[in-house]
Amino acid sequence: MKILVINGPNLNMLGIREPEIYGSATYDDLLDTVRRGADGLGMEVDFFQSNHEGALVDEIQRAYGVYDGIVINPAAYTHTSVALLDAIKAVGIPAVEVHISDVREREDFRQVSYVRKGCIGTVMGEGFDGYVHALRILKEHMEG
Repeated sequence: MKILVINGPNLNMLGIREPEIYGSATYDDLLDTVRRGADGLGMEVDFFQSNHEGALVDEIQRAYGVYDGIVINPAAYTHTSVALLDAIKAVGIPAVEVHISDVREREDFRQVSYVRKGCIGTVMGEGFDGYVHALRILKEHMEG
């Protein structure tokens, strides 16, 4: 199984950005955690991160016919991007939305997720381990 892990804006700033919410581990630490988890599940993972909505849409479209699943942390675009939702729906690749923090416990505007409507599941509040949980959801979904 080949999985694309997509991270949205400001996730490249992990370790610097709001450590009281996101911790002190870096983006590279996140990638290492996901790689180890994928290896343990017998999955292959590739990563993409951008601060630009259109680049994220382009990457989702490029995934068509290449990847079996998508793990996506749309970050701030979770709450604003119909374009990301439409891209996920257009390619028809099973996707799981993931958030490092528990957005249910945060600001009111973070309670809306457009992307979730195109995903088979959502994982939040599990830190970096949430990405591995998302990989397990995809594997179970694909194995039926």
